[in-house]
Amino acid sequence: MINKKVLAIILGGGQGTRLYPLTEKRSKPAVSIAGKYRLVDIPISNCIHCDIKRMFVLTQFNSASLNRHIKNTYVFSSFSNAFVDILAAEQTPDNKTWYQGTADAVRQSMHHLLNHEFEYALILSGDQLYKMDFDQMLKEHIQKEADISVATLPVVPKEATEFGILKTDNESFITSFTEKPSLDKLPGWESEVSDEMKSENREYLASMGIYIFNKDLLIDILSDPDTVDFGKEIIPQSIGTHKVLAYQYEGYWTDIGNVGAFFEANISLTDAIPKFDLFNKVSSVLTRPRILPPSKISGTLIEKSMIAEGCIINAKKIERSVIGIRSRIGKETVIRNTYMIGSNTYEDVLELEENKTKNLPSFGVGEQCAINYTIIDKDARIGNNVTINGGAHLEDTEEDLYVIKDGIVVIKSRSIIPDGFVL
Repeated sequence: MINKKVLAIILGGGQGTRLYPLTEKRSKPAVSIAGKYRLVDIPISNCIHCDIKRMFVLTQFNSASLNRHIKNTYVFSSFSNAFVDILAAEQTPDNKTWYQGTADAVRQSMHHLLNHEFEYALILSGDQLYKMDFDQMLKEHIQKEADISVATLPVVPKEATEFGILKTDNESFITSFTEKPSLDKLPGWESEVSDEMKSENREYLASMGIYIFNKDLLIDILSDPDTVDFGKEIIPQSIGTHKVLAYQYEGYWTDIGNVGAFFEANISLTDAIPKFDLFNKVSSVLTRPRILPPSKISGTLIEKSMIAEGCIINAKKIERSVIGIRSRIGKETVIRNTYMIGSNTYEDVLELEENKTKNLPSFGVGEQCAINYTIIDKDARIGNNVTINGGAHLEDTEEDLYVIKDGIVVIKSRSIIPDGFVL
């Protein structure tokens, strides 16, 4: 019953500039993952599986599609107190500014949060891919009488330079913190980890941006308007003055912070045994139920790929790719190392014929195309005989129809790529 005393707060993040152009018209939590889910489904699913069913999602940028998704997906019984609500940034007579950071977002939303009874605030990020048992983290928090708990991930030295690194004592309480240390500063920052982690040289504890706060302490800490961020200010400042516990998580976790990480997170789902398992029925990822027909595939060799529902595929070959809902792919087309997010709607036979008379490509990918190392955003139209060959040989650039980042070509949402286009 302790989970009934928990309120989950999912942070929607800022403008998501590193994920642009995927965040051009949507917030980070609304970005598609695995062809049928949204990133926000990950923390929400984790909470529901742990019987934490009172959740707020805090956002301020491009929140319309996120609002629609949550409204259409998370509908609980009228006889329960379960909910997933959006708290968009709002200006009030007492506050004229937008969210200035993660802590400031919670501070500005506090008057809404306090309308609900809770003892513990579980603060989560809306742009991470992982499965975690919050029950165990909460139990340790209570058993050790912690004021704050921080979920940590053991990492190798090279990865440690990209994170806030925590040093713990023999009871797992955090004694010190350093932000993105250089390799030469790492010696001495090792913490006690499991034998398995030691064998993999993962002895540095990185903060995952997942926190548990005791309610009264959270209210007290956020009374100071000068502190605006949890990771950079509140957690480091609380070490030594409060009991800050490190909860070690050793499973799969990745921060979907940039286009490269987003691409790899999706493509790695096609591995024979992916680190992030979508087929585990105990910890399944929940999302909006859609009334879509089965995918129809004709004459296509499919190798190490995932195909969502509602697709019509006549491609020659699809290899190591994720094909999202309602995707259409034409004859003799070869798609490799590509995440095709799909479409919001179908075009019927009359619309397809009308497209031909207008010389307009239909939604999806046309015939005799070759696509490699590419993300195709929703409702893009790619014509016939198109070649898009992403990779390390390409420099970062932005054009009207596409963006190149980290060697990945991102075709913008609703872009129209003409017949014969070559990149």
